[in-house]
Amino acid sequence: MADYKVIMRDGIWDNNVVMAQMLALCPLLAVTSTATNGLGMGLATLAVLLASNVVVSLLRNIISNEVRIPVFILLIATIVTLVDLGMNAWMHDLHKVLGLFIPLIVTNCAILARAESFASREAVAPAAFDALMMGLGFTLVLVVLGGVREIIGSGTLFANAALLLGNGFSFLDMTLLDNYRGFLLMVLPSGGFLALGFLLAGKSWLDHRKADRAAAEATAARIAAINAMDEDDAEGEGETPPEDGGKA
Repeated sequence: MADYKVIMRDGIWDNNVVMAQMLALCPLLAVTSTATNGLGMGLATLAVLLASNVVVSLLRNIISNEVRIPVFILLIATIVTLVDLGMNAWMHDLHKVLGLFIPLIVTNCAILARAESFASREAVAPAAFDALMMGLGFTLVLVVLGGVREIIGSGTLFANAALLLGNGFSFLDMTLLDNYRGFLLMVLPSGGFLALGFLLAGKSWLDHRKADRAAAEATAARIAAINAMDEDDAEGEGETPPEDGGKA
């Protein structure tokens, strides 16, 4: 039975595509000059992940082990092509901004890894949930990284959201710093490396803090158990043994 809580925790945090596996760094650093671009790229990758995991799970008993990798790649390439054509038709402005990085989703190792390590071994529902959580974790990092770079670089957040994602996303477009001259470094690729480094450092600090807290709680529990055992032994030694009335 699939543990959906573990799948969710792995996808969002513990086994995050970027923060833990260090995959898909090329599109991550290339398109996250704004949070809008990061959101668009994340949603496109999530759609490919979800569709590929579902298809692979459905066909897992048909595809033989000898040809599974080429078949998985072919399926992923087909799905990416459909997503690319759909974005070109319905999100043309975003498609122009993201450009070559949409077809390059095919080369995202995280998609093939989830198809091989999870979807090919699980039923459709767990495979779809795994893809959803992995895609959400990847999208979250893209949006956070793009948001940090955009705020520091230009003082805006989700700039041109209505133009790139559609009128339904116009509420996201905000100007946080009026008359802000901008910080060009954060918009350049070097700013992406810096922001990613701080994000990785933050995750590492939180993980170490959580591990230290868990270790302290375990130590406290062991000390409490030892103290309880000592108290029980002391009470046993303090009891008066019963008198033997049957002997002269």
